[in-house]
Amino acid sequence: MSYRSFGIVLTVACALIGARAATAGCGTCDKTVVENAANNESFSTLVAAVKAAGLAETLSGSGPFTVFAPTNAAFEKLPAGTVEKLLKPENKDQLVKVLTYHVVPGKVMAKDVVKLSKAKTVEGSEVAIAVNGGVVTVDNAKVIKTDVNSSNGVIHVIDTVILPKN
Repeated sequence: MSYRSFGIVLTVACALIGARAATAGCGTCDKTVVENAANNESFSTLVAAVKAAGLAETLSGSGPFTVFAPTNAAFEKLPAGTVEKLLKPENKDQLVKVLTYHVVPGKVMAKDVVKLSKAKTVEGSEVAIAVNGGVVTVDNAKVIKTDVNSSNGVIHVIDTVILPKN
């Protein structure tokens, strides 16, 4: 083998090792945003809502998506009966509007989110993004966990359900 061929083989091997190392320890990278949410009990209400809205297939697609995912505790902060009302088939359009307000097209990692003051959602409106004292908020919902990598995007966990203005 010539030095040139050896160099090419070595370069390819290093690239493959580097790519593998970049995903090592990432137990969520091979799953979609929907699969990652479904595998976490803290998101059972969100997953039920996504299924009721008929968005599971869309959010399992190629994306990429950035999802600001409210926890079950976030849904519990809503006025009594709100979730049950939204899950009714006759309110599907409203549920879709609320859920797509939590999704931003593209994969926006935390290091990039903090540079933004707003982001356009899939719903069509913009969410306000602020950083105060190291705390990131999206429409006043506190981001409590960031960068849950998925095969088709990223999840940032929020402590409050955010609602479109209209």
